[in-house]
Amino acid sequence: MSGKHTIHLSIAGMSCAGCVAAVEKALQGVPGVESASVNFAEHTAMVNGNVMADALVGAVVDAGYKAAEMLGPEDAAGRETAEFAHYRDLLRRAAAAALVGVPLMIGGWLGWLPVLATAAVPWFWVVVGAATLGVLVYSGGHFFSGAWAALRKHNASMDTLIALGTGSAWLYSMAVVLLPAAIPSLARHAYFEAAAVILALVNFGGALEMRARGRSSEAIRRLIGMQPATARVLRDGTELDVPVEQVGLDETVRVLPGEKLPVDGIIFDGHSTVDESMLTGEPLPVEKGAGDRVVGGTLNTAGSFLMKSTHIGRDTVLAHIIDMVRTAQGSRPPVGRLADRVAGVFVPAVLLIAIATFLVWFNFGPEPRAGYSIVTAITVLVIACPCALGLATPISIMVSIGKAAGQGILIRNGESLQRARQVTTVVLDKTGTVTEGRPGVTAITALPGHDEAGLLACAASVEAGSEHAMAAAILAASRERGIEPSRVENFQALAGKGVEGDVGGQRVMLGHAGLLQDRGVAVTPLQAAYDEQAAIGRSSVFVAVDGVLAGMLTVADPVKPDSKSAIRRLQSRGLRVVMLTGDARATAEAVAAEVGISDVLAGLLPDGKAEHVAALQERGEVVAMVGDGINDAPVLARADVGFALGSGTDVAIESADITLMGSSLHAVADAIEISRATVRNIWQNLFGAFVYNSLGIPVAAGVLFPFTGMLLNPMIAGAAMALSSVTVVSNANRLRRMRLGRESD
Repeated sequence: MSGKHTIHLSIAGMSCAGCVAAVEKALQGVPGVESASVNFAEHTAMVNGNVMADALVGAVVDAGYKAAEMLGPEDAAGRETAEFAHYRDLLRRAAAAALVGVPLMIGGWLGWLPVLATAAVPWFWVVVGAATLGVLVYSGGHFFSGAWAALRKHNASMDTLIALGTGSAWLYSMAVVLLPAAIPSLARHAYFEAAAVILALVNFGGALEMRARGRSSEAIRRLIGMQPATARVLRDGTELDVPVEQVGLDETVRVLPGEKLPVDGIIFDGHSTVDESMLTGEPLPVEKGAGDRVVGGTLNTAGSFLMKSTHIGRDTVLAHIIDMVRTAQGSRPPVGRLADRVAGVFVPAVLLIAIATFLVWFNFGPEPRAGYSIVTAITVLVIACPCALGLATPISIMVSIGKAAGQGILIRNGESLQRARQVTTVVLDKTGTVTEGRPGVTAITALPGHDEAGLLACAASVEAGSEHAMAAAILAASRERGIEPSRVENFQALAGKGVEGDVGGQRVMLGHAGLLQDRGVAVTPLQAAYDEQAAIGRSSVFVAVDGVLAGMLTVADPVKPDSKSAIRRLQSRGLRVVMLTGDARATAEAVAAEVGISDVLAGLLPDGKAEHVAALQERGEVVAMVGDGINDAPVLARADVGFALGSGTDVAIESADITLMGSSLHAVADAIEISRATVRNIWQNLFGAFVYNSLGIPVAAGVLFPFTGMLLNPMIAGAAMALSSVTVVSNANRLRRMRLGRESD
């Protein structure tokens, strides 16, 4: 493949953040790579550049890890199966180690084990040593092989710490058993149970961590599962069920009630309601008919219809959503980069601390010095594994990006997610953002002798042949009420004034006051109502029948039903809300008053909007811009965080940091709430991980011993290390259960 593109890799063998640094370094060293980001939580890598996947895989393998390219949903399913198998394998390894270690630990506590000083004892302990060696090979073999691979590349990882800790415990214990005379009598203690129990705890902790990590990847699996496996296509007059991968462009696809749509397309026959909650987060089904676009993965709830496929394979909206979510989950916000840098040098630092601990105890500690030296060094190695530190940021990002996707919010990267929490001002475009973006009939005023339905029927009939925006609004209103336009004769369009024609033997005239007055029709009875609507930025047209004023229709771009509550919600979160629009001031102020916005700028061109955003930024505001049109692209790019409505144009969406697949402004508040909760969660994880290592290492090294006589048992250190990672992952998974303001208000 030539040209710049993105390659997703599945990485196996990573055990800590040090491994992340090693894999990223290997990937970035491949010619053609522009950027490489490794997600430790998901064990994946995302690489951008002009490069072949085989070259990337080779670089990762040379670095001592395993890799394979992720091509599509089938790879994700296979990966899930492989991860479950690895989870079961870790549980078996933990059980085998516990089977040896736990009886030894209990026997030692209760005094049941033979004393090493007796002549007959060594044979018992030789058998125990052999059994423990079997545990090291079966339950800890992957740690030793990982440590060796890292050593060959002059690296150190969590595997290095575990291998050194348990290996040292076993070697020292065997020396005590086989060469007791060489060891001072007070130091003749075996640590076989420590080596076995540490491996049991670390493997069990790894299994729990993998299970929790799997829950955090649920968003991707749920999205992938939305596409059906087969599609019903019509070919040569025959209806066939084919795999969805075999659906071509412009194929005719039949969708029955209760079925998921296989691909994106346009309905050309039939009518139905479609549940688009996977796309927009909105629970209510949407009416769809001929000419309407539909999206693969959505659910057809009622009628059946025929559609033409317009986007297939990786070009569907669902495929793009999956790519965007996966890309965002693999990215790191600025807050995570500090942790990566610290974790990258953490393991070598721990090795030095362990050596220093051994030397201090060996030279200055009480008797048995050798025993104390071994125990404290092993404990430092085991407790210091920086797994929790490496997981702190990516696991929270994965969960929150998935949570957002479930609400119809697509966040481009981790930096956008972090930046959204800092927003102080939300700038809204008017048309299509606060309002529906299409004119609609908002009021029908009928004079005595006429009714609203009859008035609308006359207006729709004469407007049926017009292409004016007001005509579209009147025709849409008639369709909503089930009114069919009648046949029109002697139709005449008067540019800038209105239209007229014969409908059912009556001469119907529709237009501005000037047209009617030119024809001798007085508009005085409705002039006050007309002026009232004009004052709030709404357009009205008069209707006359047979030369007599019959009524008036008012057309406006209606405000979205939930815009007011969404704006009030943003303001209640301490955010300033500003509306910028190119429309006339009267219209803009009327809409702003209706939804509760006091800061309004009207009559702006696209560059004028961008200039106003820049002015806000110069005053220290962190600005979020929400828009949906081509003219919003410049200001979306200029804002600190750009929100594009998914109902808008592709240009606007490409210019934005966050895409809202629905049309509700509540999604803006949802995104900001998710951002705030995510960064708060990351800081909790980082604080916990830093405090754990900062306090755990000195305690393991024995700083409390001179004051309390207390030393940390290596087995307790192993349990603490394993549980620290599980705690971080569990804390991140709380984001999945977060209640957003829209759900709780």
